[in-house]
Amino acid sequence: MKMKKLVALALCAMMVVSMFAACSNKAGDGGGSSKSSKKAIRLVNGKIEIDKQLKAYAKDYEERTGQEVVIESLGGGVDISGQIKNYKAAGNMPDIFVTTFGDIPSFGDMYYDLSHEKWVEDTDMALKDTDGKIIGAPYSVEGVGLVYNADILQAAGIDPDTLTNINAQKAAFETLEAKKAELGLQSVISVAAESGQMYWSTGNHIFSSYLSMGQKIGDQKYLDLLNKGEIDKDRMTQFADYFALLCQYADKTVLESGTYDDQLALFANGKAAFITQGNWLDPSLPEYTVESTGKPVENAGILPYAMLEEDTPGVTADSPSWWAVSKDSKNLDAALAFLDDILLSDAGQKMFVEDCGAVSAYKSCKYTPSTPISANLFERMQSETTYAWDWNYMPLGIAQNATAPVFELYAKGEIDQTKFVDMMGTAIADYIANQAK
Repeated sequence: MKMKKLVALALCAMMVVSMFAACSNKAGDGGGSSKSSKKAIRLVNGKIEIDKQLKAYAKDYEERTGQEVVIESLGGGVDISGQIKNYKAAGNMPDIFVTTFGDIPSFGDMYYDLSHEKWVEDTDMALKDTDGKIIGAPYSVEGVGLVYNADILQAAGIDPDTLTNINAQKAAFETLEAKKAELGLQSVISVAAESGQMYWSTGNHIFSSYLSMGQKIGDQKYLDLLNKGEIDKDRMTQFADYFALLCQYADKTVLESGTYDDQLALFANGKAAFITQGNWLDPSLPEYTVESTGKPVENAGILPYAMLEEDTPGVTADSPSWWAVSKDSKNLDAALAFLDDILLSDAGQKMFVEDCGAVSAYKSCKYTPSTPISANLFERMQSETTYAWDWNYMPLGIAQNATAPVFELYAKGEIDQTKFVDMMGTAIADYIANQAK
């Protein structure tokens, strides 16, 4: 009996040891990569419309490598630069964070030098600081302009390829206005100019045409004037005429108080022929349905903000922002490895182009976009001139804190063209002067 008891006790002991070993394996590396022993990478993304795609990629990356990546997406009306500063002040900096050229003066001590990373040789769009050091990785190319529903234009007998100057666009708007009921339109154009949430659309994106439309890349004379606190009054007057034209054919509610979602819905539901946005709309279009067809917008493209009387066939296209790495990251090697993977791997490049509907910023990418707006942008980039995103190099905060309120007043009809030009000049001059103090 004693022997039987001893054998039973021994077997129980062996089972307990096996249980603990199994539990240890599950909590540890399980014979493979360890998830618990690796600190999670935290990436702050500024493109809310690709949040789902990035999180799916991060999950796949963790499954492949055991390295957890936490995606934190900011968007809408969030002051992203301000939020990054708050993280810094609180000692809660992410390992990878979204940044722009305008952040450099205040973020300068936060950047890790990326000059020797593998992806640098594969792109011409890396972000450099004032000393020429590479501090940001581009993740896509975006085009800003007048996005159009090709089916609506075709039904109205309008060829989008002819809409490359202000007079041609004006004539097209007039034609569409006359056929609104027939085409089921609520407005010709979807524009949002409320300055609290939509400052980035008016003060950066639409304003980009004033700075660079018709200019060769590298010719930054209007940007240089702005950075000295000055404007070209004649060109600003032309720009004012164009913005007034957009507002004239816009839905007034969306124009004066609409959010980004309101603006998008008007276009994506087939209730507007144009929208003042860019190819980042592609991932969102399948979430909406055009009432007349029962399908999403499937045929679309992008046109320039053609503010000039002469033809400007290209659109403004560039990297919208960059991913930087915190030099104080406690997980630096893992953060750099993740950037290499998502930017250079076949899976990463495929994700950006096919899942996010983006145009790649990398020469090695073999994928071309199939989503409608990005596909049209890609074609234009291959065959026509593009214009630079010179607004990327304006002082940080100038759109939100200086120029966007002027756009809103003009959109609401509270100031006329002359007042718009004068107030824009004053707002820019005052902002630059205050920056110098």
